[in-house]
Order: sequence, then C-alpha cells, then structure tokens
Amino acid sequence: MTVSVRIKPLDHYEGLALPAYETAQSAGMDLRAAIDEDAPVTIPPGEWRLIPVGIAIALPAGYEAQVRPRSGLAAKFGVSCVNTPGTVDADYRGEIRVNLINHGKADFVVNRGDRIAQMIIAPVTQAVWDVADTLDETARGEGGFGSTGV
Repeated sequence: MTVSVRIKPLDHYEGLALPAYETAQSAGMDLRAAIDEDAPVTIPPGEWRLIPVGIAIALPAGYEAQVRPRSGLAAKFGVSCVNTPGTVDADYRGEIRVNLINHGKADFVVNRGDRIAQMIIAPVTQAVWDVADTLDETARGEGGFGSTGV
C-alpha cells in the first residue's frame, strides 16, 4: 500500500538524500541529521539533543508519521529517541526534529547526513467516546501492572 506525501526540503537540507526505504520490505524511512557540516552535535551519556532533519511534510488527513529509533544505533551505541514513537500529526507543517538520547557510556557524535531515526507513515483511527456507567466483565478485570505473570 502506498500514500502520496508532500515533502518540503528546507534550505539546510541541501545535498542530503530524501528519506528512503533501504529495502523493498522496509517499514521505515531513514531520517538524516541536517546539521552544519562544521558543527557536529555531541551527546554526552545520559543527555539528549533535539536534532533537525531539514524537512517538513504534509500528510494526508487520516495519517500520521511516527518517528522511531534506529535499532543499529541502539544496539551499537545505546542511542535512542526520548519520546518514542514521536508523532507527527497530519496538520503539522513545521520542521521534523528527532530528540536523541544517549544511554551509552561514551559521548555520541552526530554528523551531517547521519541516519539518526526512522519514520513510519501510518493510518490513524480517532476514537469517539461512549460514556457508560459499567464496562463488560473480562477474565483480567482490573488487574494492572504485573497481574498476568512474570
């Protein structure tokens, strides 16, 4: 299934490849750091930085973009996204940015063009509340955290 999404590369995106699927069956497109070539961003352990990716998009109504960590950065360096998945709503027209956090033990350096996150385009279902005095019974009932086993 495909959907057409308008994309606006911003001035500081010049020279970078548009987000793309790396394989035929990839769910996410890699997002690249659109930072100054001469000003890499260092993220010390335990800290986070908001990294611009240099694009704005116009999603069709009924869709969202989810910004998620790249598994390779997490596995190799302990780098992830602070809020994951981050949601880009269909009516947002500003620059997409990635809030990277360094859970590793060493500084992590982000350079221009580095693939720092992935973006998934997904359909959205909006709920309509049906206020009720009671809810139907289930085997789990009100069992919360840890109630279904170890």
